Amino acid sequence: MECRPEVEGKIPDDLDGAYFRNTENPLLDAMRIYHPFDGDGMVHMVAFRGGEVSHRNRFIRTDGFLAEQQAQKSLWPGIAEPMKLAKVDYGWGARGLLKDSSSTDVVVHGGEVITSFYQCGDLYRMSGTTLETLGKSQWHGDFPSATGVSAHPKVDEHTGEMMFFNYSNQAPYMHYGVVDEHQNLLNYCDIPLPGPRLSHDMAITEHYSVLNDCPLFTDPEAIRAGKHSVRFFPDIPTRIGVIPRHGQTADLRWFDFKPTYVLHWINAFEEGDWVVMDGFFQINPSPTPKENPTLYQAVFRMLDADEKLPRIHRWRMNMRTGQSEEFDLTDVISEFGMVNGRHSGRRHRYVYAATRVSGAFLFDGFIKHDLDTGNHEVLKLEAGVFGSEASMAPRTGSSGEDDGYVITITTDINNDSSECLIFDASAFSSGPVARIKLPERVSSGKNSFWAAGPTITGWDTHNGPAGPLDD
Repeated sequence: MECRPEVEGKIPDDLDGAYFRNTENPLLDAMRIYHPFDGDGMVHMVAFRGGEVSHRNRFIRTDGFLAEQQAQKSLWPGIAEPMKLAKVDYGWGARGLLKDSSSTDVVVHGGEVITSFYQCGDLYRMSGTTLETLGKSQWHGDFPSATGVSAHPKVDEHTGEMMFFNYSNQAPYMHYGVVDEHQNLLNYCDIPLPGPRLSHDMAITEHYSVLNDCPLFTDPEAIRAGKHSVRFFPDIPTRIGVIPRHGQTADLRWFDFKPTYVLHWINAFEEGDWVVMDGFFQINPSPTPKENPTLYQAVFRMLDADEKLPRIHRWRMNMRTGQSEEFDLTDVISEFGMVNGRHSGRRHRYVYAATRVSGAFLFDGFIKHDLDTGNHEVLKLEAGVFGSEASMAPRTGSSGEDDGYVITITTDINNDSSECLIFDASAFSSGPVARIKLPERVSSGKNSFWAAGPTITGWDTHNGPAGPLDD
């Protein structure tokens, strides 16, 4: 569906591009218990050009989506359901017994929208103007179909390359690779680990990629018993691996740090001989289960920010001497941090992150962290209104890191509605400069991406917000 939404305020004339958001939307009844991460992937696009705006949303037509639509029933169990309920053979879906709904992250690479799944699945391609599903990434036959790609591939706006990793229960347990903007697989190598791991994210610098081996993973004894039980091992260090972007296994260097789990890294950059990486250090990676928890508390225990206490932390690795350092940058609890995409892999000062509702996977506001001064601006949403991951959109001709706009989609449970909000990034806490009323309520949470118009194939010749509607 595409529409010209109602706008309160003024759409900035120097905002040119699109905000993409991946969401989960259940179409069929769960087998037993529905988990909010079980829904089918749907991408929302809010496109801006010349002071105008349009909104479009479409389901990602994954193999699993099409199979269940044909069967008109759930074929895969959800996260909170026993795997034995699966109606499909092992290895189809998300290379296991969960459906690959491609509902986790969204990036724009090679002019197309690319969606991913949190448990190493296929990458699905969508048009950056119509959101038509174009099929799965093939990389001219080199896509690693046996293992897939993890949730958060990283795109370097300066080179057009996309870096990724994957993981599995078979040795070497991880691989790393690079794809150029023409879908050529430039590099793919083994990343040997001591055993199966659950790495969720990675980071890049101008010349390196940064991987991780955190001590929260499936208990090896449980794997041998055919079960899935995630544990935190506080006596095992966190390891961060640095590899040249186009390097091989022998070039990989590991650095040891305090044990923790990092769900999301923010950014990394080079500073002389040092590789510097920022992310959300969890003080308590494995919270004790609550007594008599609600179903919502039980399913989101491992994502409860008030229990895990994530805060921005900095890890430093000297590539010449092997020295390492780490320290907190703030004691403020936040997660889902984003930087200006032009600074991805380069030094950054500002981080735009989400604050969370206690005991729930809901974002009740945002923080702009100034990592140079230690100051931060807080923006709280109205009661009953929850946000999604914010993206920073540089204005056309921008000259500074925070010279642009912060964009998010909200979910208002009071009025069963959603808006896209635009904030001035340099006056973050002053309130939105524009409110865009969307036609239907959008599910809360999860990942987003800002793409400048010129990086989207067909942006100038097809629709954009100023062109014809063609749905």
